Amino acid sequence: MAKLGVLETDPYMAAKATEELKKELQRLVSRIVDDDESCADTTDKALKILSALRDFKFKGSLDFGVEMENPALPQEFRCPISKQLMRDPVVVATGQTYDRPFIQKWLKDGHRTCPRTQQVLSHTILTPNNLVREMISEWCKEHGIELPKPVEDVNEEVITDADRGHLNSLLERMSSSASDQKEAARELRLLTKRMPSFRALFGECTDAVPQLLSPLSPDAVDVDPELQEDLITTVLNLSIHDDNKKLVAEDPMAIPVLIESLKSGTIETRTNAAAALFTLSALDSNKLIIGKSGALKPLLDLLEEGHPLAMKDVASAIFNLCIVLENKGRAVHDGAVTVILKKIMDGILVDELLAILAMLSTHQRAVEEMGELGAVPCLLRIIRESKCERNKENCIAILHTVCFNDRAKLRAIGEEENDYGTISRLAQTGTSRAKRKANGILERLNRVALITHTA
Repeated sequence: MAKLGVLETDPYMAAKATEELKKELQRLVSRIVDDDESCADTTDKALKILSALRDFKFKGSLDFGVEMENPALPQEFRCPISKQLMRDPVVVATGQTYDRPFIQKWLKDGHRTCPRTQQVLSHTILTPNNLVREMISEWCKEHGIELPKPVEDVNEEVITDADRGHLNSLLERMSSSASDQKEAARELRLLTKRMPSFRALFGECTDAVPQLLSPLSPDAVDVDPELQEDLITTVLNLSIHDDNKKLVAEDPMAIPVLIESLKSGTIETRTNAAAALFTLSALDSNKLIIGKSGALKPLLDLLEEGHPLAMKDVASAIFNLCIVLENKGRAVHDGAVTVILKKIMDGILVDELLAILAMLSTHQRAVEEMGELGAVPCLLRIIRESKCERNKENCIAILHTVCFNDRAKLRAIGEEENDYGTISRLAQTGTSRAKRKANGILERLNRVALITHTA
């Protein structure tokens, strides 16, 4: 028999235990009525259950019965399972609304039907009912009741065969009519954003990514911008899941579609394509695939356009890709130094772009271009004026490489040191790496001065 102490704080378990007690009582009463020789033990058990039900009903009324007795509380604000005011209303596949913790317990107990209608659920995805939540909030304010807080740390990792079937049906609609494609793409975007477990489902099917992207195939004509945006955003959502990174990047269609989407579509499409490439490039093997596919040039073009919404995602993708040596050469060849240095000189996204420029400074051609494009005075000015130690560190690291490759630039750095003491000050106050690079430049300046003096 269920223990009251365990159930007092859990209305769901309380309701379940009450039903079990009632069933047991019915069984015992039937035995007493039907069996003339029923023993006293059976009667005692029935009396104990009656007593437990009475005590439990009394305690339940103390703990959570106030809401049940409140006639002003609209019925639609009560969870059909707990009969309480809902804290976090969600909608199931049948369209019925329940309080999240109670419907989740129902599902985790193995039920795959709607408690109210008894219909089989086509999937177990719970969608927040924001309208009901807002109505409950207004009702609570009107009646001077504190709005119940939603339960935190709710586990939504409930995936069933019905969910797998739902995913398959959505993917199949990608080869259907235009309206079907748009509806399915919108739902996939929302599901993969909200449910980590739904992202993981894609890894179970090798054809999922090609099916998803089929409306964006190279031979597709006049792709709807909203459809493109939803599909690219879905790929971004999928790429967040670690097990999907390899799956997506190695699909022959995925990277080319993302690259094409950097060039055309809504700004959100282009931004999310860049974000997807950044996320996928977390794997070194993917960095090579993305670089070889020609992603750096359109990324740099998008960076040069300078749309505020896209800049950070684009810079993050370029940085990640250039960690690999082969991609540094590709970036330099595609004009990275010119684009990045121009943005830095204009004071745009300086922190992120200095980090990329410092990474590219290990490439000989990049160093030459920096010298030709006036990088030295720009970097010296940042060291003088910036309060960001990381930026100063990146600047001095670049200057260290430049002055060791171009003696004329070393003279310019020497003049800066004579006029402002910029390098020696950084050698005293900078980060450990900045101090090391600054001291390296000072030593070289001293050697040159000594040679000149001796000559």
